[in-house]
Amino acid sequence: MFTNPNAGPFERFASKATQVTGSSTAFLLAFLTILIWIITGPIFGYSDTWQLVINTGTTVITFLMVFLIQKSQNKDSLAMQVKLNELIAVNRKASNRLLNVEDLSEDEIRALHRFFGELAERAKTETSLSISHSIEEAEEIHQEKVENFHLLKSNRLRDRDATVSAAERKKRSSRKTPPSSDSQ
Repeated sequence: MFTNPNAGPFERFASKATQVTGSSTAFLLAFLTILIWIITGPIFGYSDTWQLVINTGTTVITFLMVFLIQKSQNKDSLAMQVKLNELIAVNRKASNRLLNVEDLSEDEIRALHRFFGELAERAKTETSLSISHSIEEAEEIHQEKVENFHLLKSNRLRDRDATVSAAERKKRSSRKTPPSSDSQ
């Protein structure tokens, strides 16, 4: 997991801690800790202190991990929303009203969910579910993007050439010496 070097110290710590605690090594370490605790039970006579050690340790770790996990989920959720907003914004057939849909009230989101549920039901009545128009539409949109890219590139080159030509004409005209007034 890449951590932005511009991130604050807590964000860097939270990212690293989430990465480390989500690893197989961390699970193995936790499992071994519990195993050692169980093995030492008879040594300490299953005393209250023996039970208190594991209860306190797990409670503190769980308490702190809740906040680290929540921070990680908030960041991931926000990143996902930004990516989805980008996809909606660039798709000419998508409704821009769905941008930042997560900011709507729960009732508004439920209404949208019902609407898209109705669309899904209509799609089920199609004669063949294996036919997909989205691939063809995606290819068409891609072709338009390629054409727009080439058009933009040629316009930039034309503009650059025009700028260079104008600069060269100006340079040439400044080199020409004006006719002298002695020839009268």
